[in-house]
Amino acid sequence: MRHIIFILLQNEAGALARVAGAFSSRGYNIDSLSVAPTHDPLVSRLTLVTSGSDAVIDQIIKQSRKLIDVVEIMDLSSTDHLECELLMLKVEVDAQSARDLIECVRQHRAFVLDESENTRMIQLAGTGPEVDAFVAEVAKVAKVLELVRSGVAAMERGHNVIEIPAVA
Repeated sequence: MRHIIFILLQNEAGALARVAGAFSSRGYNIDSLSVAPTHDPLVSRLTLVTSGSDAVIDQIIKQSRKLIDVVEIMDLSSTDHLECELLMLKVEVDAQSARDLIECVRQHRAFVLDESENTRMIQLAGTGPEVDAFVAEVAKVAKVLELVRSGVAAMERGHNVIEIPAVA
C-alpha cells in the first residue's frame, strides 16, 4: 500500500539522514521525499512517500518517533488529505508543435515559465497522476528535453493542525 508520511523534525545537520535511514534499513524504498523549513526556522517539514505493508510502516513510524530529531510523525494515507507536486518541464518546439503545446498547457492549467527560439520551460502543479498525464500528453506534441519533479507535498484537510511544540 502507498503511504504518505509527514514528519516534523528539528532543522539540524544529519536529521534527514537519520529518518531516511530508518526506512532504508528496513529495505523500504523512498518513492518521493520533500523537505523544507516551516514557519518556525528551527523545524522542517518532511513529506515522504513509500509503499509497504501497514504493519511494517507502523513499526517504522514508531521507531522514527524515538529519534531525537523527530518532533512529530504521522501517516497521512488514512486521513482526508490533499497532495500536490510541482513539475518543471523543458521541451523542444518548432512552429507546429508550439501551437499544440500551448493548447496542451492551457488545458492542464500549466504555465510557460520561459521561452526561447526553440525551447519552452513549463510549470505544472498537481497530483502525481495529473503530472504523469501532462507529461505523456506533452511528449506527443513536443520533444521532452528535461524534467524535474519536486516530490509530493501533502496536508490533512480541515482545521486539524499539527502544532510545532517549543523546541529546546
